[in-house]
Amino acid sequence: MIPSQVLQNTIEGIRDISHLEISVTDADGHEVASTAQVFGEAQAVTSDFISSQADSQSAGEFRFFKVFDEHQLEYILILKGGLEETLLVGRLAALQISGLLVAFKERYDRDSFMKNLLLDNLLLVDIYGRAKKLRIPLDAQRVVMIIETVPDKERNALESMQEFVGASATDFVTAVDENNVVIVRTFGQNDKVTDIPKSAQAMEAYLTGEGFTGICIAYGTVVNEIKEVSRSYKEAKMALDVSKIFFEDHTIIAYNELGIGRLIYQLPIPLCKMFIREIFKGRNPDEFDEETITTINKFFENSLNVSETSRQLFIHRNTLVYRLDKLQKSTGLDLRVFEDAITFKIALMVVKYMKYMEQYDY
Repeated sequence: MIPSQVLQNTIEGIRDISHLEISVTDADGHEVASTAQVFGEAQAVTSDFISSQADSQSAGEFRFFKVFDEHQLEYILILKGGLEETLLVGRLAALQISGLLVAFKERYDRDSFMKNLLLDNLLLVDIYGRAKKLRIPLDAQRVVMIIETVPDKERNALESMQEFVGASATDFVTAVDENNVVIVRTFGQNDKVTDIPKSAQAMEAYLTGEGFTGICIAYGTVVNEIKEVSRSYKEAKMALDVSKIFFEDHTIIAYNELGIGRLIYQLPIPLCKMFIREIFKGRNPDEFDEETITTINKFFENSLNVSETSRQLFIHRNTLVYRLDKLQKSTGLDLRVFEDAITFKIALMVVKYMKYMEQYDY
């Protein structure tokens, strides 16, 4: 089916050229687009025309045309005006709508193919066969980008991104669930992999201008074959999830920037629980007061530099040393020692991961 707005724009363009009012109904006679409210009288005739064998007919000041998609009736085209002028314009309009049906059917087929490709639902032989049939290049550099926004009843992120990308023959914009828009970007001869962050920033700016909030864009690694697109999608999906745990302040995140967070995200929860018990000796990390947490974070930010940390916290150096000694007594880890600091940092990240999963129990 052709989107109603596309049909409306099409018949309005034909009306502006021909100066004839036009209406389009579906195969059941329900109006889907119209240039004027003058077709009420034609409704009674429409049902008879649908059930007839004729492809076109006239009734009073109206002329009717059928539009088929592979012998399946899809639309009824109704024109109001003189018989001679409506015959020519009607045939041209029916031909135009038939062309739109073919175009949107191919677009639907490509969209269906891409969704199944992303979800890894196709056999390798089917991937190559369908891609060739749909004229999709097999060997091209591609990257999958996932865009998440706060749901909005009045705005549709998928439609907005389709408008942003435009009528690209190589880039695909689709959605595999209700929350995220997926873009499969294909690189041209003049495109560079290093341009991906700029593209993500442009998308973010566009959506912000459209009124969307809570925007987060994640993307996987660049793949060279169409069969690997699903891998880039899985990477982008992981990047989106991991960013919510360890990179809350990031609106754009790449899979290859996840660092150790990517490893922690794949740890089984029972193993995480065991690790936390060993590090904190059965103590709940939430028992650390705000002052201690602030001190720890600032100490890490300053690469374990005692002098710089005490300066930024506006405390005496000895006060900071006292807090670190106190923490060492309770955990057995001295954050001034690199190995202990790494262990403690990983432990805090594991705790954040467990909280996110909402399945931990000390």
